[in-house]
Parts: sequence; structure tokens; C-alpha cells
Amino acid sequence: MDNLEPDKLSASGKSIYSGSSIALLTQHGKEKVIAPVLASTVECQVRLVTGFDTDQLGTFTRDIPRLGTQLEAARKKARMGMALAKSSLGLASEGSFGPDPYTGMFIWNVEMVVWIDDTLGIEVVGIASGKASLFHQLTANWAEAKKFAYKSGFPMHGLVVRSQHQDDPRIRKGITDWETLHEAFQWASTEADNSCAFLETDVRAHMNPTRMEIIAEATQDLARKLNTLCPDCNTPGFQITNRVLGLPCEGCGIPTRETLADVYRCVRCSYEVTTARPEKKAQAGRCDFCNP
Repeated sequence: MDNLEPDKLSASGKSIYSGSSIALLTQHGKEKVIAPVLASTVECQVRLVTGFDTDQLGTFTRDIPRLGTQLEAARKKARMGMALAKSSLGLASEGSFGPDPYTGMFIWNVEMVVWIDDTLGIEVVGIASGKASLFHQLTANWAEAKKFAYKSGFPMHGLVVRSQHQDDPRIRKGITDWETLHEAFQWASTEADNSCAFLETDVRAHMNPTRMEIIAEATQDLARKLNTLCPDCNTPGFQITNRVLGLPCEGCGIPTRETLADVYRCVRCSYEVTTARPEKKAQAGRCDFCNP
């Protein structure tokens, strides 16, 4: 087992992408958080690409379903941006929402930022996740609607209003001021057979600062991977792809399910390095024998 520290796997000096331009297809302002991170870490310039309505690939307001997986959607957007910009370098991000992996009690946001380099023939993915700012409520009462709006972080976080129920096609998006919210609430309530409006957080990136923060974190993860070069072929994206379990318990010495080492693998030549974690022992509280 190699005892290299992860930071010693990084090449010194300038990024291999220093001075490069990479195409980013987005219509929701993601360049505002992605571009500064990559400029300061990978030393590349993000080129904003327009000319395609990315909502056609799926919307979080459920009026257009997303086909395929989160990664497939991000990859497709990156490829479209590359085609429109006639570039061999492409970048795109895609988010998803579901129950948190720890308790299942909260809505969890996972963000992926995909980097495609057709010259080297590689794909590198940055990932980050965190608790989402995503709330919803069905109500016929304006006072309750206002209370919900405050709870959801409005007007910093935008809102979506539907008539009658959560899947009604009658919808107003991108609401960021109280006058517009009140008007939309009255419209939805009047249109509905049950006199109710369904309010929910707008989780499109430009309407949701909490999501933007996680996109920035995913971009930072991407940058770390791009600045970690394969020791064998010098290709960016040398990253953890697996973990070796079995860190011994500090009490009984029996191997636990805690990580003993990380396995780094090249995205191009498949060269691998197994790197020991600095921790030598696992806490007894993490041992199935000592703490069944």
C-alpha cells in the first residue's frame, strides 16, 4: 500500500488548462459561481454559451420531465454547448433532489459539474451535496401563504405558484417580490376548484442561492480533480474511485467498516494508487464488535 498523501499526488506549477477556454451552456446564471472558481484554480476562462433552451431537457417544476440520469443530463448539456461553441472543451452542471442519506427527514440536493475534454478523451465530474432549500404548501389563506414565504427564505429564494395542487399545469415561476406573489396567489386561488394555491420554492439555480452554493462546492471538487494529475501519464482527473475498508478498532483491534485507504484511478490510462488514510485506528464507537 502506498503511503502518499493525497496532496502529494497533485502536480506543482500551472494548471494544464491554464489559458484555455471552456464552453458552458446555461440559462440560469450558473456561470456566476462556476467561472470564478475555475479562473482561480484551473486558470481557465469559462465561455458562456446560449442558443438552446436547457429547460427542454427537464425542469424542476415538473412541467417537462428529465429523461435519463442526472449525469446523462449534465453530459448532454455539455455536449450541446461544445457543439454550439465548436469547442473540444465543454462544461455543464445538473442537480437532483431527494431524501437526505442520513435520516431521510430532509430534502437533499446533489450537484454534479461535468468537464469533457475531447482532445485528451476524458470526462471529470465534480460532486457536492447538502441540505436543500425546498419547501411547499397548499393553502387558501394569504396569511398562511405569507408565513410560508418567510419560512422559505423569500424573496432571496424565488417561489413558484400553481393553482389547485402540486401537479396543476397552471403555473407562475420566478416570483421574487411580494406584490407579484400576492397577485399570483389570488390568481391561483381564483382559478382553483378548491380555492387553494400551491406554493413551492423555485429551485432553478438563479432563483435559489442555497443551490448556487452547492454548485460552487461541486466546482471546487471538480477543480481539485483537474489539478490532480496521473503519476503515470500526467492526465488530469486522478481521483478517488474506491475505498478500502477495515480500519482496525482502537479497542479490540478487529477490522471495522471505517476506511483504511483510498484508491486513486486515472480517468484515461486506468493507473491506480492505493493511499493509506492518516488515521491508524477507528473509534470503538464505530466498531460492530465493541458497539454492536
